[in-house]
Formats: sequence, structure tokens, C-alpha cells
Amino acid sequence: MLLYRASPTVRMKCLPPSRAGPDNHAIMSTIASRWIALTPYLLSLLRIMAAFVFVEYGTGKMLAWPGPLMPGGGTAPLMTQAGIAGLLEMVGGGLLLVGLFTRPVAFLLSGEMAFAYFIGHAGKGFWPMLNGGAEAVTFCFLWLYISAAGAGPWSLDAALKRK
Repeated sequence: MLLYRASPTVRMKCLPPSRAGPDNHAIMSTIASRWIALTPYLLSLLRIMAAFVFVEYGTGKMLAWPGPLMPGGGTAPLMTQAGIAGLLEMVGGGLLLVGLFTRPVAFLLSGEMAFAYFIGHAGKGFWPMLNGGAEAVTFCFLWLYISAAGAGPWSLDAALKRK
């Protein structure tokens, strides 16, 4: 059991000679290097999929699509807290989906989600899962990370930078 948690170098020294050949180490490093090479593309995929889900919250508030999120089944009036949040989520999420102005938009949306958590959820208890704020906390820190990491190679930001 302990050998499994050891580093690849330690594992190779502890394995019997029949299994500790140089091929095993080469395979491990090849798989690891290929996986690490995918990092920028996985960042883009994370941004795209998270933005797709995030846009749904905005369209649910502003357009009642794909389903209504507002009490009573309607849409949020634009100049209300829910309306402004829905507009930020719909437009900002759309910009993040295509990867345009990613860093400032992600930072703005991270702040929006922090406000959403403290205004709408934190007063209902400490634990985000129990007070209904788990999604707000997750999006807050996800967008904060994206604001620092950038959009990745599959984005309009990257396409504009190449020109």
C-alpha cells in the first residue's frame, strides 16, 4: 500500500526486477507529460462549460428560459437586484463562454457571486451546502481563478492576441 503512494522513482526502486524495467518509468513520464500538455485546453474547457451553466442562471432570471427562476415563474425586472444579477450573468457569462475580455469579466463576476453569497445565503447559516449558497461560492472562486489564469487557447482573447 505504501509503495503505491510513493513517488515514481521510489516505486521503481521498490518493485521486483521483472516489473521495474526502464519501460515502466518511461511510460509513466510519457503519460504525465501528455496530460500536463493538455492543461491549457482543459482550462478552456472548464471556462466554456462553467460559462454555459452560468448563462443559464442569467437567462432563467431575465428570460425565464430554459425555465423560470423567479418566484411566481416570471422574469426579474431589470432595475432590481435580481435583474442586475441576471443581466451580469447573461451578458458576462456569454462573454466568458466565447472567451472575450475574460480576465476583467471573470473578476467582475467573481465579485458578483461573492455579493450573492453574502446577501442571499450567508445569513441562513454557515455551511454553503445547507444555506443554498454552494453554487455562488463555487462560481465565485472559479471566476476568481479564471481571472488570474486567463481564457486558455480556445478563446477570442487568444485569437485576438495571435493577430
